[in-house]
Amino acid sequence: MSEPILIRQDAASVAHLTLNNPGALNALSDAMLAALKDELAAIGRDETIRVVIISGAGKVFCAGHDLKEMTRGRGAEDGGKAYFNDLFERCGEVMMAITRLPQPVIAQVHGLATAAGCQMVASCDMAVAATGTRFGVNGINIGLFCSTPMVALSRNIPRKQAFEMLTTGEFIDADNARDFGLVNRVVAHENLSEATTELAAKVASKLSSAVRIGKSAFYDQLEMPLEAAYNFTGQVMADNMMHRDTDEGIRAFIEKRTPDWKQHQ
Repeated sequence: MSEPILIRQDAASVAHLTLNNPGALNALSDAMLAALKDELAAIGRDETIRVVIISGAGKVFCAGHDLKEMTRGRGAEDGGKAYFNDLFERCGEVMMAITRLPQPVIAQVHGLATAAGCQMVASCDMAVAATGTRFGVNGINIGLFCSTPMVALSRNIPRKQAFEMLTTGEFIDADNARDFGLVNRVVAHENLSEATTELAAKVASKLSSAVRIGKSAFYDQLEMPLEAAYNFTGQVMADNMMHRDTDEGIRAFIEKRTPDWKQHQ
C-alpha cells in the first residue's frame, strides 16, 4: 500500500502535518489540496490540539502547484478556464483555512518554498526555516504572475521587496526571508525539527482558550482602521477577562504560583 499524500502525527497536543509527495516536490496537486482541506477541518474541530506544524518530506518543503496537472487541465473545451478558476479557488480556501484555524500554525521549511509553496509559508502564523532554504514567487519566469501567492506574501513582507520578488522571479535566502518578516527563525538544517518543536511546545504551554481568542482577533483587527481596531480588541479583552482560567491565571501570578487551568488539562 502506498503512503498517504499527507501524513498527520499528533504528539503532546501538537498536530504535525507532512506534505508527503517528495517525488513531485510536494506540489499542491488536486489530491494534496483536498487532503489539506480535510485534515485542517478535522484539526479545527479537535480541542486536544493546540498547535499545528506543517512540513515537507524529502528535499524541499513545497514547489507550488503541480504544473503537469495544470497542463492537463487545459484539455477542456474552454481551454481549462473553469478548471483553473476552481483550482485557484480551492487553493485559496486552504490558505484561508490555515489563517482561520483556531490553533496557531507553524511552517517548518527546508530546501525550497516557491510559488504556492511560498504562499503557504506566508499563510502560516509563524515559520522556522533551515539555513540554505530558498523562497520565491517565480511564476513570472514561465509567464505566469503569482497573483494568488502575492496575497499572502504582500501581507507578510514590505511591498517593494514583495513586488521585486514577483516581477523578477528571483529567490531570496532564509536570512533575507527572516529580515523581511516571512519567517521567524533560521536554524541549521539538523536543528530544524527540534527548533520548530520547541516553538510549538512553548505556544502549546499557554492557555489554549486565550491563544484561540488571540489568533482570531489578530487577523480581524489587521483589516480595521485604528480606532475600530481598538474598540474591537477592547471588547475581545473584556470577554477574555470573563474566562475562569484567565481569572485563575491572574490570581496565580499575583500569588506567585502555577495556575490551575481547568481547560488546559
